[in-house]
Amino acid sequence: RYKLIRKIKISTASEHDTRHLEDVLDASNTSRDLYGDKGYVDGERETRLKAAGWRVHIQRKAASGKLLSDCQKRRNTRIAKARARVEHVFAGIEQLGGKGLRCIGLERATLQLNWKAATYNLRRLCSLKTCGIVAC
Repeated sequence: RYKLIRKIKISTASEHDTRHLEDVLDASNTSRDLYGDKGYVDGERETRLKAAGWRVHIQRKAASGKLLSDCQKRRNTRIAKARARVEHVFAGIEQLGGKGLRCIGLERATLQLNWKAATYNLRRLCSLKTCGIVAC
């Protein structure tokens, strides 16, 4: 709602980010909606998340050699509009130097990215305060 970073998980560059989806879910989040792009499609994961009370909105990808139906295309478009708000957070991180790091080691990378997330949140809180919004 306020575009604040609540939780981050740092892993090596060789690991795909879809493997850590459940690690960054925040149970205290008032919204139970989960949006993801086509890379997060996984039937087992979606079943687990739905059982845990999440409303899963993950874009669909077409099967090899087939096209998406018009209904699936409309669904993907609807999900993409909501995901655009999340992408603004990544754009804010890019303004702070991006996710590219000039260090070696997972601990140092974790420290640098935590600093960037904290800096982004402070900038965002200042922006919210200027608008008169009280974020909790």
